Amino acid sequence: MEHLGISFDIKNHPELDPGFLPLHSFNKAFLAHAKKPLGIAVERADGQMAAVETFIHGTPELRAADEYYVNRLVKTILWMKGGYKIYVRGDDSIRDYLQSVFCAGGQQEFDWDYMAHVFEQPFEVVSVDVLPAAKDSPKAIGGHLDGCRIGFDAGGSDRKVSAVIDGEPVYSEEVVWFPKINSDPDYHYNGIVAALKSAAEHLPRVDAVGVSSAGVYIENRTMNASLFLKVPPDLFEAKVKDIYIRAITDTFGDVPYSVVNDGDVTALAGAMSLKTNNVLGIAMGTSEAVGFVDTEGRITGWLNELAFVPVDANPEAMRDEWSGDIGCGVKYFSQDGVIKLAPAAGIELDPALSPAEKLKVVQKLMEADDPRAAAVYRSIGCYLAHSLAYYYDLYAFKTVLLLGRVMSGKGGDILLDTCKAVLAEEYPELPLRLALPDETFRRVGQSAVAASLPEIKR
Repeated sequence: MEHLGISFDIKNHPELDPGFLPLHSFNKAFLAHAKKPLGIAVERADGQMAAVETFIHGTPELRAADEYYVNRLVKTILWMKGGYKIYVRGDDSIRDYLQSVFCAGGQQEFDWDYMAHVFEQPFEVVSVDVLPAAKDSPKAIGGHLDGCRIGFDAGGSDRKVSAVIDGEPVYSEEVVWFPKINSDPDYHYNGIVAALKSAAEHLPRVDAVGVSSAGVYIENRTMNASLFLKVPPDLFEAKVKDIYIRAITDTFGDVPYSVVNDGDVTALAGAMSLKTNNVLGIAMGTSEAVGFVDTEGRITGWLNELAFVPVDANPEAMRDEWSGDIGCGVKYFSQDGVIKLAPAAGIELDPALSPAEKLKVVQKLMEADDPRAAAVYRSIGCYLAHSLAYYYDLYAFKTVLLLGRVMSGKGGDILLDTCKAVLAEEYPELPLRLALPDETFRRVGQSAVAASLPEIKR
């Protein structure tokens, strides 16, 4: 295989996507002969910093490869950890290139604009003589079982709430709602409050409230979330950024609370149920939702939005409609990945169906042992193995918790078995454990674990 003058080989190819070029393999081959030092750092909130010491070739012949490698590296850091200011040490032409793509009208305009809004700072690319040192502020959060607690889990199609007393759920409910198609933030607020009050009816008092919600949250504030996709910007600023804070304090007054990205809560739930730390949780559903719990059982506060981290170097990879970029995880590890591969397997999907309905068609074929559907899941399993090698370079996790609608049923079993086989052949050095949740965890575990997020000060 060859890309931008860099040659590399892999043993296992997704059978329905032979053009797949694992970014991990490209990077490994690229760095094998790159000798010019380059430092990249990305600043995020509260002076936290991601820093990477790496290399480029620095030759005219491999200029395109250098730019591609750095582009994908910076994009990966931005969506893994978040940030608004890029520091470059060692090559001013790379700084100039990054300035030309991470800007208004540039190739990476979406990333530039998104990060500026999330961190409420102008996005910059600057040169430095000394690279800032890496700095993180992980938080020991969750695992608090004392007292009478409420846990709320906000999903795109349903909301779940649990009432928990000293770590034991005494009540849970799941209610269908439609947050993504409602433009009135009062619809969301009223739904959240209704859930909190429903749980409170089953408790003698409310000592603390924890929230698990899709989106980006900084200091309990909603910086960006697909749940509020239709809310106009002015109303988002006025009523959504502090929506969970208002709902909790309006209902219960001054009680401890925590609002955390649902991917991190998933990883925390996995760590608690598996009785281990250093867990990467990947939920393959509407999108690819990811969370991470470090070796000390802490949540990092990183974005962990791996749906927008590139995994495929193929220049013909499918484009994501939202970000406008290609080769990113959302088109490989979600219902979109199944839908993308179905035509290559000879499965015709009615274009009038919703994405969730299209997934169900493939799942129904899989339950009937249709070999076309099996090929779809084998291909995703191959994608996953190669991508876990890349994710491992980023996180150095030991356990991967896999869940979500794509992982359900016979298809999930085939996906998992294929992933394990490819990992064993291609990456035998990786000490990974792949785990699946039980049915209770899948249904109400998230909200119950969310209840454990805040600490009750005595």
